[in-house]
Amino acid sequence: MTALKNDRFLRALLKQPVDVTPVWMMRQAGRYLPEYRASRAHAGDFMSLCMNPEFACEVTMQPLDRYPQLDAAILFSDILTIPDAMGQGLYFETGEGPRFKKVVSTLADIEALPIPDPHKDLGYVMDAVSTIRRELNGRVPLIGFSGSPWTLATYMVEGGSSKDFRKTKAMLYDNPQAMHLLLDKLAQSVTSYLNGQIMAGAQAVQIFDTWGGNLSAAAYQEFSLAYMKKIVSGLIREHDGRKVPVILFTKNGGLWLESIAEAGADALGLDWTCDIGNARARVGDKVALQGNMDPTVLYAKPEAIRTEVGRILASYGKGSGHVFNLGHGITPEVDPEHAGAFLRAVHELSAQYHE
Repeated sequence: MTALKNDRFLRALLKQPVDVTPVWMMRQAGRYLPEYRASRAHAGDFMSLCMNPEFACEVTMQPLDRYPQLDAAILFSDILTIPDAMGQGLYFETGEGPRFKKVVSTLADIEALPIPDPHKDLGYVMDAVSTIRRELNGRVPLIGFSGSPWTLATYMVEGGSSKDFRKTKAMLYDNPQAMHLLLDKLAQSVTSYLNGQIMAGAQAVQIFDTWGGNLSAAAYQEFSLAYMKKIVSGLIREHDGRKVPVILFTKNGGLWLESIAEAGADALGLDWTCDIGNARARVGDKVALQGNMDPTVLYAKPEAIRTEVGRILASYGKGSGHVFNLGHGITPEVDPEHAGAFLRAVHELSAQYHE
């Protein structure tokens, strides 16, 4: 494989020295970019973008071509590819987000679920990873990803997005045996899926636990974190002669940072509700930290964006182990020029912390 020209993202995740704080954005390939909207119109719909490796590569590269400050590329895909490969029938309703043709509601439903083969059932994702890695040609590292078992389970039981997760939580409390079986199957599926991405060329992987923060403290430990630990323990951690860092991101997980830091990952993603300096003090040197500017700051003027970037950098303080990111995904209405101002500010203001 081609040598990396810019590896500061991987170095920071492993708490190795860097010249400036590396930066990338969750959902950096997305609807805020006019070039992305043009590609999506050409493809026909969102799933056609995801399932065509050439289109997935095209939109992955778009933010890198626009913003030379980006220190990583992230695979363009969706967290719900695994439930789709389990036969749930993923589709997207305009204005309503993802939906499933089938829902999981009984133990029998769960027992019937297959564990997808990443190469046979999700080969289009593996092809996208290898296509993107080839196109990057060592420019920056490529991040692979998956949803967490708990997050995937919520969509499978609810049949789509939910505000209160009433069906999923009812199953959790009424029938924990069924929920544990579902989560165990998903953990096996995510492990093989991420390992497939690593073998195809992903140089770091992130697990998105989008809905773990909606659980009680006890339920989070038992039904979310336990299964992410299981995945982390089964991942390939070295490939192509380099370590493959693992990032865990639980949205609204700030109450449990100490527990997440013990899960075996290399880095924790933080949402914007945490103070990053406080988080660093709590987890010590166990893990790197990724985050954590409120995405809505990007609606403000560039001067205000720069001020907030400076505040977060100062809160983290000197030394490596920080990957700058948003606290969640960039939103569709953001002005691309504001995103550019954000990325430039990170590199310009962070050098002083790496002397």
